[in-house]
Amino acid sequence: MPSFESIQSQDPIKEIIKSAFDLELDISGGWGYTQKDATVIHSTNGIPVEQLEHTLANMRAYIEMNMTLPKSERYGSINPTEVSREVVVMDTHRYVKVSYTVTGMQEELYADFINEYKKLYGSEGFDMSNHFKRRKEATLTRHVEHWFQEAGV
Repeated sequence: MPSFESIQSQDPIKEIIKSAFDLELDISGGWGYTQKDATVIHSTNGIPVEQLEHTLANMRAYIEMNMTLPKSERYGSINPTEVSREVVVMDTHRYVKVSYTVTGMQEELYADFINEYKKLYGSEGFDMSNHFKRRKEATLTRHVEHWFQEAGV
């Protein structure tokens, strides 16, 4: 399995997300690789906190698996799925450690599967079961944790 680099940046997470995704969030801290580097959520602006956490995990995965890689190594169809969550209270701080399964497929291969499906769907001899079986086999699965500090929620 390929290894993906942790996001290394001196720029605030809030600014990186605004620049990369054109989304303004009331957050600070780090990218959530450890409790010490937790992503701090100050407010959710009406978004359910679990949904915001999922969005942040998705953005982190997309930066790691796509935006920072050479074109030929990029992944698409990136999808984090929550597996578990654990609340940790230290002093007056509430942390949430969320475990995700993140799936993705190399972009070029994904595009080939999509084109094959569009071209052959509905035609005689198209084996849809085999198509989706091969897609599943080509999908990378990672297990990651993301730490959040729920400061204002």
